[in-house]
Amino acid sequence: MRVGFGYDVHAFVEGRPLILGGVEIPYTHGLLGHSDADVLLHAICDALFGAAALGDLGLHFPDSDPAYKGVSSVVLLEKTVTLVAQKGFAVANIDSTLVLQRPRIASYVPVMVDNIARAMHVPAGCVSVKATTTEELGFTGREEGVAAYAVVLLQEKR
Repeated sequence: MRVGFGYDVHAFVEGRPLILGGVEIPYTHGLLGHSDADVLLHAICDALFGAAALGDLGLHFPDSDPAYKGVSSVVLLEKTVTLVAQKGFAVANIDSTLVLQRPRIASYVPVMVDNIARAMHVPAGCVSVKATTTEELGFTGREEGVAAYAVVLLQEKR
C-alpha cells in the first residue's frame, strides 16, 4: 500500500467558467490557470503522483506546454491514473476536501464523485468529496480563490 497527499489552490478570476470535479458550476467567477484550473482534480493528481513517487502535476503537465492550455483536468486525471497503473499500482480509495466560502457545492458533489470514479476506473464508493468553508478567514474566506486537499491510497497490482 502507498499513501499520497495532494494540495492545490487557484485564484478566482472573471471571465472563466468555474470547474470543480469536472463539473461546470454556475458562478460569477472561475479559476485562473493554464488548464481549466480544476483545483480538486489537480490535488487528486498530485496525491496520485506522490503515492507512486512520480513527481507532481507540473512535472508531467507543465504550464509552459501549449498542449495543456485550456485542457480538461478530467483528461489530466485519466492520464495520471494511466501513469500510476504503468508503475504497477491501482487506486484503492480517494478522500478529498474543497475549501471555499462560495459558491455552495453540495448539490454538485454526487456528479463530481461520478466523474472522478469514472476517470480513475474505481467504484463511486471509493471516492469521497467533501467541502468546507474557512468561516470567512484567509484567502478562501475572503472569496479570493479555492483550495483543495486530497489523500489517495494505492495498492500494488497483483
